[in-house]
Amino acid sequence: MNQHYPTIKQLSYFLALVEHNHFGKAADSCFVSQSAFSVAIKDLENALGGQLVDRTNKKVTVTNLGREINRQAQQVMREMNHMLDIAKGQLKPLSGNLSIGIIPTISPFVLAPLLPLLSQTHPELQLDIHEGQSDQIYQQLMQGQLDVILLAMPYDMRSVETHLLWQDEFRLLAADNSRWLLQQTFDLEQVADGSVLLLEDGHCLRDHALSACHIKNIDKVSQLASSSLLTLVELVKQDLGISFVPEMALQSPLIQQSGLAVDKLPFEASRGIGLAWRQSSTRADEFKQLGALVKEACQSSKN
Repeated sequence: MNQHYPTIKQLSYFLALVEHNHFGKAADSCFVSQSAFSVAIKDLENALGGQLVDRTNKKVTVTNLGREINRQAQQVMREMNHMLDIAKGQLKPLSGNLSIGIIPTISPFVLAPLLPLLSQTHPELQLDIHEGQSDQIYQQLMQGQLDVILLAMPYDMRSVETHLLWQDEFRLLAADNSRWLLQQTFDLEQVADGSVLLLEDGHCLRDHALSACHIKNIDKVSQLASSSLLTLVELVKQDLGISFVPEMALQSPLIQQSGLAVDKLPFEASRGIGLAWRQSSTRADEFKQLGALVKEACQSSKN
């Protein structure tokens, strides 16, 4: 009798379903339609001969069999990722396909100088770029969908190796003669409540700004929150508040053509910029080479 084994795709879909506990959200995370996702889960159950999830409730309930399969699937995916890392490690460094995840508050400022540099120095490299928030690209990394991720640190991650590239300092961003900055020297304690504009919850730049800029009184933060730096700049231009932007953004037209005042802060405030990859990867040296190129590209854009 022919044995029908589960496929790697089916196992990765099931892991996503357990993680998100929702068919729609899990399907979105795997970039497939919900109908195709549901069919794959049903095919997996048929291949295993048992029910993995209970669909009678609005929320997905993982069965006892499903919990055991989840543990085994995680082990299978770890071994599969390790096998792929070994195979890719035999290639010439920075050649062939490389999938990288980058957070939105880094990608536009890094990719502009980096891509021409990579095209010149490593023409055999085919970079597959995925933009997403930190939690999303971290999960994609651990599921084997990405080889390496470029993100802001600190960020809580497990089973990864990290490589810090540099500290990206925060700058004060405000409209000229802003009504929020009446004092001669900027003092966060003296600015009015609701005056600090930040990105919305879910963006690590918000958390890093709160921590690095020592914003202990949450009343200082405006209820207005934006989903992108572009929107944040527009809010500051209307003098709806002040904000803190990373130094790497200062070379972009987004800031240079905004007409806003950019000043150094009277205290140390920064976020780390670094790479992360699975601990099992055999490509650490290659990723460090990539990190050096990222740093070189960003430094050259300042000159």
